Amino acid sequence: MSCASARPPQATGRPGKLAQAGQWMQRHGAAIRAVQWFVVAVYAFLILVPAAMPLPGDTAHLWNNLTLAAQFVFWGIWWPFVLLSMVMLGRVWCGVLCPEGALTEFASKFGRGRAIPHWMRWGGWPFVAFGLTTIYGQMVSVYQYPKAVLLVLGGSTLGAMVIGFLYGREKRVWCKYLCPVNGVFALLARLAPFRYKVDEDAWRNSYTHGEHGGHRVIPVNCAPLVPLRNMKGAAECHMCGRCSGHRDAIALAWRSPAEEVVELGDSQANPWDTALILYGLLGVAIGAFHWTGSPWFIGIKQWLAGWLIDRDITWPLDTNAPWFLLTHYPAQNDVFSWLDGAMIVGYIVATALVYGTALFAILAGSTAVLGRFEMRRLHHFAQSLIPLAGAGVFLGLSATTLSLLRAEHLPLDWAAEVRIAILVITNLWSAWLAWRVTGRYSSRFWQRVLALAGFTLALAVVDSAWWLMFWGWVR
Repeated sequence: MSCASARPPQATGRPGKLAQAGQWMQRHGAAIRAVQWFVVAVYAFLILVPAAMPLPGDTAHLWNNLTLAAQFVFWGIWWPFVLLSMVMLGRVWCGVLCPEGALTEFASKFGRGRAIPHWMRWGGWPFVAFGLTTIYGQMVSVYQYPKAVLLVLGGSTLGAMVIGFLYGREKRVWCKYLCPVNGVFALLARLAPFRYKVDEDAWRNSYTHGEHGGHRVIPVNCAPLVPLRNMKGAAECHMCGRCSGHRDAIALAWRSPAEEVVELGDSQANPWDTALILYGLLGVAIGAFHWTGSPWFIGIKQWLAGWLIDRDITWPLDTNAPWFLLTHYPAQNDVFSWLDGAMIVGYIVATALVYGTALFAILAGSTAVLGRFEMRRLHHFAQSLIPLAGAGVFLGLSATTLSLLRAEHLPLDWAAEVRIAILVITNLWSAWLAWRVTGRYSSRFWQRVLALAGFTLALAVVDSAWWLMFWGWVR
């Protein structure tokens, strides 16, 4: 057999349009890096300049006040639609636009190049980092004040640069292990309709025939440390395009949005992903969005304040905490007491425990219906909640968008219908994934129906949180 006939199809045939897009990204890496540095400049401007300016007055508007404009850009547009992009495009944000990714890789290029320590490889960091960052952001009112934005986002960026300087060589070690939203992005990217697919036969063929017409194989620097030959899905890939065409074996390709959850979910399933879904996105995040509008929060706080006063314990009511620990802006009549801080932390943690444990119990029961109970099956089943979990965070963040637009007296009569549509679509999406997952473990129709009935109860539990926030508590 000749070398030409042994060559895999993608080396001799014309690639499809999607594969061509991946190859375009590979050829124009310098342009992508220029875009990244432009985003870095915009990002730095939006977190540094507003923090040095006075807080907006009552007559300020989005169009004439930089602080309000930056708040709207970060929390009204940037973060909600970054989450949406994960579902639609995979982790293109990470590989093409993210300022932290660009900065940590740049620092790594000129850094110490140390080996990644064992403690950093702990699988629980995505859950812990997400939980701690979310709770701390609520304590300092990160959605409202530019100094808090500088502290939380700027602190994360500084951490990324320090880790990049210390560990790896031209790698994104921070992104791989410690980024507070890495775990969330990895979950949502599993729903993306395309990914860089590895042709294992073509990869093996390249050992003897080279690549691109027999040339020597040129190594690829995969900054997010993805093992390219064994790359199966989109969860870890940053979609930067650097590996497109590598060994004539990697190409951007379409796939079913269910593929990674249904087909690969059992092999990728682990307890930390389940914890991030149930206790993180469907627990901590819900609590963070809930507490400002919860009458339960207010009632418990008033009861505790009265109980403390009756016993002449007044120090928890003091408002002398520094702004970087608890919100402290007296000129805006926005000051947290120590009791407020404790209540915020307690409410978020309690919400996470209640919702997360309820969902875990329901999924355990549904898994048991399918036959022999295994934790691996439960972890696989839990991934079916990713669409609804992602939608919840999007809806929670978009509430900031709508509140800022409402302050400008813009008509928002459409908001309720859009929220309902998003919840209906993602409920059906999650149910469809769950039905497909049940087919991996049972061929008996009645078992699958009972398991899906239990999963439907889990969906109702999640929906109850958003009903309370958007309808139940606003009457």
